[in-house]
Amino acid sequence: MENNRLSDNFTEGSIVKKLVKFMLPVLGALILQAMYGAVDLLIVGKFGTDAGISAVATGTNIVNIFTFVIAALTMGVTVLISRYLGEGKNERIGKVIGGAISFFVVFAVAAMIVLLLFAPMFSGWLNAPAEAFDLTVMYVRICGAGMIFVIAYNVISGIFRGLGNSKLPLIFVAIACLVNIVGDLLFVALFKWDVAGAALATVLAQAVSVVLSLIIIKRQKLPFTVKKSDIGFNGEIKLFLQMGIPIAFQEVLTNLSFLILCAIINGISLEASSGYGIAQKVTSFVMLIPSALMQSMSAFVGQNVGAGKEDRAKRAMFTGMVLGAGIGIFITILAYFKGDLLSSVFTNNQEYILKSAEYLKGFSIEAVLTCIVFSYIGYFNGHGNTLPVMLQGITASFLVRVPFSYLFSIKEGATLIDIGLAVPIASVYGIIFFTIYYICDRKRSGEKSRAA
Repeated sequence: MENNRLSDNFTEGSIVKKLVKFMLPVLGALILQAMYGAVDLLIVGKFGTDAGISAVATGTNIVNIFTFVIAALTMGVTVLISRYLGEGKNERIGKVIGGAISFFVVFAVAAMIVLLLFAPMFSGWLNAPAEAFDLTVMYVRICGAGMIFVIAYNVISGIFRGLGNSKLPLIFVAIACLVNIVGDLLFVALFKWDVAGAALATVLAQAVSVVLSLIIIKRQKLPFTVKKSDIGFNGEIKLFLQMGIPIAFQEVLTNLSFLILCAIINGISLEASSGYGIAQKVTSFVMLIPSALMQSMSAFVGQNVGAGKEDRAKRAMFTGMVLGAGIGIFITILAYFKGDLLSSVFTNNQEYILKSAEYLKGFSIEAVLTCIVFSYIGYFNGHGNTLPVMLQGITASFLVRVPFSYLFSIKEGATLIDIGLAVPIASVYGIIFFTIYYICDRKRSGEKSRAA
């Protein structure tokens, strides 16, 4: 495996060095991926309409639910490939990929139909402001039409991360980001197509990225083969869905809680809606460190579990927590004290900037807390033990984040600072939940070992 430059061996060598080496390209890809929506909002904010800012922000929330589900399901593919690589069962990787192709083609068609048909209903659920309602529907439908390209990118990236290669996904998303920037400047700044131009640029970027990534892959020497007989609904689909569905369910409910939060804020005013939308773009970058940790940890732990190196998997989790939280402290300070500066990147409207900065103050400590939560999630995902991840996601969303958001929003003199606090409170709960589960799980494993 070490001799093949398209894969890496996580079962030997320095944990810090290997984890950071793998994580940096993952982080780079996530940064560029986050720039899709950020660039849309930035260009619309500078060259489009005020209603367009709210439409892109709300529409992105709707589309992101599907994107996050796709990413979660492909996490099952990543973990399964990592496991087979650690076990030395490279011959089964082709069947995993063949099954993934078949399943996700069907999923892509279904997602596209849902977004095209139900865009008005989703926009209504989120209380999209009247001035921005039609623009929100338009953004969702155009992005929905290009859902096949979102799915293709995530599947391709998931395969290579499972192999321990995070560099190729970075190249794929860099291509997409560049095309998206050019498209936004052309369609929004030059042609004045506003929200429609931003959505078209996003779809075009994803399409170009997938086509070029397939061309690049064709020229690589892969550590597996995919035969025609591998493509179909085989037994590997059940295995990666068993891991991916609980993660996807957790992602849906977590993002549903944020959609409810969006609806609560949309009901306050257009200024609050646009300010929150801008803050979301800032927080999407804040959350990249923990997201990169989680994806990297899943692949890293999966290989080590497959190789029977449980102690190394545990040490990797704690290493990730320390690394992520250390960086998170700096980000927290920046978001708390300079939220207005970060928000001003996306708009010149001072009211929107102030509202965004308010939310960021309450949210800021999340940059530290969520690194601990996501390291736990990556550890459990790598084991294929996604049940605690799903349970934590459900309870944190609907027993903590949503109730606290609502209570903070209706109190006298409520500000977006108060509403923003609901997010880190949910993460504190998540840390407690996972710590208790981890201790109990270790005790159960120890008892089984002694009994054996």
